[in-house]
Amino acid sequence: MGPQRARQKEKKKRKIRLSKLYTFACVRPTLEEGDIITPLGGPGFSRVVFCNEPERHRIKPFKYRSNYVSTTKYNFATFLPKALFEQFRRVANLYFLFTAGLSLTPLTPFTPGSLIAPLLFVVGVSMLKEAIEDWRRFLQDREVNSRKVKVHSGYGNFEEREWQNVRVGDVVRIEKDQFFPADLLFLSSGYPDGVCYVETMNLDGETNLKLKKTDESTLNLDGDEEFQGFKGEVRCEDPNANLYSFIGNLVYDNLVHSLGPQQILLRDSKLRNTPFIYGVVIFSGHDTKVMQNATDPPSKRSRIERKMDKIIYLLFSVLVTLALIGAIVFGIRTKFHMEDWWYLRPDEPSPYFDPNQLHLAVFLQFVTALIMYGYLIPISLYVSIEIVKVLQAMFINQDTHMYYEELDKPASARTSNLNEELGQVDTILSDKTGTLTCNQMEFLKCSIAGVSYGIGVTEVERATAKRLQKSIAGIDVFHSNETDAFLTGETGVEMMEKPHIKGFNFKDDRLMNWNWLSQPQSAIIGMFFRILAICQTAIPEEDHMGNVQYEAESPDEGAFVVAAREFGFKFFKRTQTSVFLRETLDPTGKYVEREYKLLNLLEFNSTRKRMSVVMKDENEQIFLFCKGADSVIFERLSKAGREYEEATKVHLAKYGDAGLRTLALAYRKLDEAAYADWNDLFIKAKTTIGPDRELKLDEAADSIERELILVGATAVEDKLQSGVPECIDKLALAGLKIWVLTGDKMETAINIGFACSLLRQDMKQIIVSLDNPEVTAAGDLNNKEAFLKVCKESILEQLTRGHQEVSVDAGSDAVYALVIDGKALGYALEDDMKEKFLQLAIRCASVICCRVSPKQKALVTRLVKEGKGRTTLAVGDGANDVGMIQEADIGVGISGVEGMQAVMASDFAIAQFRFLERLLIVHGHWCYKRISTMVCYFFYKNIMFGLTLFYFQAYSNFTGQTLYNDWFMSLFNVFFTSLPVLALGVFEQDVSADICLEFPTIYQQGPKNMFFSWARIERWIANGVSSSIIVFFLTVNIFQHHAFRESGETAGFEVLGATMYTVIIWAVNCQIALATSYFTWIQHVTIWGSISLWYIFLMIYGVINPVISSTAYMVFIETLAPSPIFWLTTLVVGLACNLPYFVLSVFQRQFWPMDHHIIQEIKYLKRDTEDPEMWAKEMKKAVEKAKIGFTARFEATIKQVRSKVHRRQTNKKHSHDSHELQ
Repeated sequence: MGPQRARQKEKKKRKIRLSKLYTFACVRPTLEEGDIITPLGGPGFSRVVFCNEPERHRIKPFKYRSNYVSTTKYNFATFLPKALFEQFRRVANLYFLFTAGLSLTPLTPFTPGSLIAPLLFVVGVSMLKEAIEDWRRFLQDREVNSRKVKVHSGYGNFEEREWQNVRVGDVVRIEKDQFFPADLLFLSSGYPDGVCYVETMNLDGETNLKLKKTDESTLNLDGDEEFQGFKGEVRCEDPNANLYSFIGNLVYDNLVHSLGPQQILLRDSKLRNTPFIYGVVIFSGHDTKVMQNATDPPSKRSRIERKMDKIIYLLFSVLVTLALIGAIVFGIRTKFHMEDWWYLRPDEPSPYFDPNQLHLAVFLQFVTALIMYGYLIPISLYVSIEIVKVLQAMFINQDTHMYYEELDKPASARTSNLNEELGQVDTILSDKTGTLTCNQMEFLKCSIAGVSYGIGVTEVERATAKRLQKSIAGIDVFHSNETDAFLTGETGVEMMEKPHIKGFNFKDDRLMNWNWLSQPQSAIIGMFFRILAICQTAIPEEDHMGNVQYEAESPDEGAFVVAAREFGFKFFKRTQTSVFLRETLDPTGKYVEREYKLLNLLEFNSTRKRMSVVMKDENEQIFLFCKGADSVIFERLSKAGREYEEATKVHLAKYGDAGLRTLALAYRKLDEAAYADWNDLFIKAKTTIGPDRELKLDEAADSIERELILVGATAVEDKLQSGVPECIDKLALAGLKIWVLTGDKMETAINIGFACSLLRQDMKQIIVSLDNPEVTAAGDLNNKEAFLKVCKESILEQLTRGHQEVSVDAGSDAVYALVIDGKALGYALEDDMKEKFLQLAIRCASVICCRVSPKQKALVTRLVKEGKGRTTLAVGDGANDVGMIQEADIGVGISGVEGMQAVMASDFAIAQFRFLERLLIVHGHWCYKRISTMVCYFFYKNIMFGLTLFYFQAYSNFTGQTLYNDWFMSLFNVFFTSLPVLALGVFEQDVSADICLEFPTIYQQGPKNMFFSWARIERWIANGVSSSIIVFFLTVNIFQHHAFRESGETAGFEVLGATMYTVIIWAVNCQIALATSYFTWIQHVTIWGSISLWYIFLMIYGVINPVISSTAYMVFIETLAPSPIFWLTTLVVGLACNLPYFVLSVFQRQFWPMDHHIIQEIKYLKRDTEDPEMWAKEMKKAVEKAKIGFTARFEATIKQVRSKVHRRQTNKKHSHDSHELQ
């Protein structure tokens, strides 16, 4: 190492040592020689890592998992047994395995190959699909495991190794834009202050860069040679799935240093904007947090699939019954008529026909019948449905109407198991922020020192103005439209519009352009802006022009630092120990650069609901800056700090009415002695290892976040997503119920409800809350049991009163909305009250749950799903929505700003809430109709085919003789009837997509289960039974008593079987043509091609050696084709089979038409263009009686206007009559 390099390093070390004067790191517990390290904090905190000594982790108890990662479901040894187990968990496949096994015995009526081949084909296709999917996962794993990273090999040398060979304790060097191979303890970086920037998109989908900071004790380890003698010991928590927490200590240089999430770099994160970093492996392989989170989502099955299993059990029961009937009849005939059957050699009876061993003969016949009647159960049903659902999912993914160009994100069906469930949704449970709204915050208003600033008008205020029937002409209608030259404020003053700044939509001349400096409270206003600029964790990026952009962990925080910048407090640089601002304190725009040293950061979490920083300014004064929920901040104010409390509360209420998100800002000045005492307590809490560490940190933070002085409050707008009101209106017209579950305060949620038409002015609101005098009085008594009792009684009373109100107005047109907050919901979800809450919610048109936790979202979803027994859909965009999404029957993730955790837990992903309209009303309706018809058709054709075997058995004394050739039977489901049903399942449309959206009431066919009800299934089964009777007995009667050959002989059973099979092929394929509404060339090719394939097969198979073709040998060419009666029978019997279905369909369309029947006929007759009035009338009828949405609001308004006009006319008439009498 050269002298210049050594001088630079020494200079940097001096700088680092000096920095300890300004950080909380200057006070550390010290370890003297011989001291005993404090034992770990109990279960879950037992991991010990020896830094730079990976060889010590080769033996127990410190031997940990390797860094090899596998996400595959199978391996080479387990694929066959596990895949076979998965296939034969299906009862149908298990039955066919049983019959295939019996086909190897003399009991079978078929050749073994004809039973085994279809089973092998169906199971093989499914296993091949599994193998291909798993092979892709294996290739991805191999690519990841083979990535290279530099690992310290000793003596300051680093060598490249594959990720899979990295071990716990290894020191690694990561270069810019490389991924972290394992969970690392961050030791040092290419920046002198030991910070690095990390992208966690692969973990949570968030594109915002995260700032990570190393502990100061390892800042010196900034070169390869520094690790020659480096040793340390990490004691920390055991592997767990929590991405955002870490508890541990580093013992280094005889000092104990606390470690937290800021010092941990997680596997699959990427190093950004940093030359390099060094880290030591803490967790490897499947112990890493990302792999701990890689759990399988809950298994979800659609209602159709579950009912399908019941039908298969029903058919299996029918199969057993038929086999039992046949065996009993066979036993009776064998006992009493065996002596007449001379051709069976009664003198040498077989066990199958021995009257002396009657029980054995009956049992053997029963088993034979079980095999023979197996065609009642469709062997290809499961694999066909799997293929169809995958293709349906592909069409959903490729729908350009659900493609969001701005983010380049199409819709994504992450699972194909639930396609048809999309068409049966009854209730939608939606998050608000980022789902109904954009989660793109804009700083709009603020309250400082009791004065409200900002004249912008929110979308909610516009909706409120319309709701109150006020004109908005005099209200500022500023939009971020650069083509507008002017805007008019509330004061009527015209202001030149500036180009829109992302995150900042504030308009008020009192603060803009440094005018705040001339305000009476300019010092407090400056403190307000300074808090915005310093109390944050954003990352600034300054270009060569001096323009600063920010990477913030939340949109709110990004809006705050942008606002501070626009007001003259530009945050432009951050180090591990300081924040640098350019403060403009002069109307001329001149600025002063100032450094604020960060002493402590008290991070935000959902329990604390606030964030604080402790900092020291250039005058050596120590301040605590705090921002958080107003309810939390107000209870921590000092007496002297409440000067602006009442005025601020008034402003906050107005901001809430405007649908704005609010935070309160406060500060506290600390003296050196008080801070030093508190810092000792804080450091002790940080160095604690155990489950109570977070509790101790919260207690320490709470002790200093007291005696605050209120400065003001912020108000940011989270705009509604484009198309949300229209989407909600269309869903309401389709008959869906919508619940909103949000963490926002009640006022904000209510006003967002008005903005998107979930609520309207004439709705009666039932508000359930604990904010009432009785509960407040009980809380003042400090008696916990009494308080809980009062709370519960209060909620019960409010729910009971709500039921009474709804019951009183039951016969009227009154519409109710239920609004409940999180605290009240906690009691309402208890076992003895949840049913009452659910029944009240069901009777209300809208339900809004405010201030709810992620767990409460999941509990409400479960309550609706289990209580109503109908299909629920949950939609959300954030990590707090994951429980709700996984609990619902269908989970939809919005790929928005809050990351991808909701998407990764979802069944379907869309980029905007408005795409839900098309996903449900179009694709949901189509998929439900397709799958329902497809499954019913499968059972129809198999019942029709299978029962002809039973009838023939009755004709042949239940001897086990089959009517059809073995390979005819084997290929029936696999080839001759499979393609048309696949085409129907993928392409069928009863009405077009545009019609689905114009006539949303068609969607209700799904929730009402009109196409897969037991009545519908029974009709299809009856169709199969009647068709089997027609085809068998009509064909037999035609052939039985008529000469078939020129010599006068009647037809043999091989001719009868081939003819009957041909009729069935025609009948079932024509049946699917009758059931199809939407024909393309694909439908024609599959239907008529399947029939043609049968004739081609019959000709080719018939010329094969008779040892193989058996009864099919030359049967078509020599016997059937030349015979007119064969062609006539095919035509007559085929038509007769489909005649009942055709006649019933005509009657239904004529006398009991369904919605889509009427629309189809109108479109076919072109009445929609020739008779617009009729079309408009049908459109008006084709909507559910909606109680929410702007259509319902418009109708309510019209009704109110008509009522007023009627009253006015009535009053005028009475007045006129009175005048005449006088």
